Amino acid sequence: MIELVNLTKYFYLRGARTMVADNINATFPSGKTVALLGRNGAGKSSLLRMIAGTMWPSDGEIKITGSMSWPVGFAGSFHGDLTGSQNASFIARIYGVDTQELCDYVQDFAELGQHFNLPVRSYSSGMRSRLAFGISMGIQFDTYLVDEVTSVGDAAFRRKSREVLVDRMKSSGAIMVSHDMGIIEAVCDHAAILEKGKMIYFEDVKAAIAAHRELML
Repeated sequence: MIELVNLTKYFYLRGARTMVADNINATFPSGKTVALLGRNGAGKSSLLRMIAGTMWPSDGEIKITGSMSWPVGFAGSFHGDLTGSQNASFIARIYGVDTQELCDYVQDFAELGQHFNLPVRSYSSGMRSRLAFGISMGIQFDTYLVDEVTSVGDAAFRRKSREVLVDRMKSSGAIMVSHDMGIIEAVCDHAAILEKGKMIYFEDVKAAIAAHRELML
């Protein structure tokens, strides 16, 4: 379970305050996949980073029950001088999972070929994203934080990413940011719309999508 308690976050841009979260109180229940909807710049990714603990709120708190992933597909924490295999091994040790099992899974899933054993600094952004997604899916969490990860790679890789993500959601919850309404309808149980710092929570995903599309007009 993830509980947002009086959560507030704002930035100053050119002297003006931009509100991302304006005293939000909401609960994301355990074992449910919740879509996070909102226009570009509404603060969806910032909210995920606050939940992940990589960004501090301006005020309020976030209470988390159970194990929580980093934002799935986030490749910013890789050590560039280590190979993909070495990065995967390092993360396996941090999270207490079998090193060889995770490396085998990632090597097969990410389709990096010989690059898996080359330094990550030599990777393209797409290769880094595939490595990050593979490592994320190779570790079982109670809740996954998912931010537009099914747009990486060619059509076959995107299809495979979507399939493994749907499979993970059968036994775990998630907070998912995506512009793909198809995958949101397919895997999400609930949805929330972030608009001008306020959050509206919907138990009916189709109603949330309809409200979101109305806001986009």
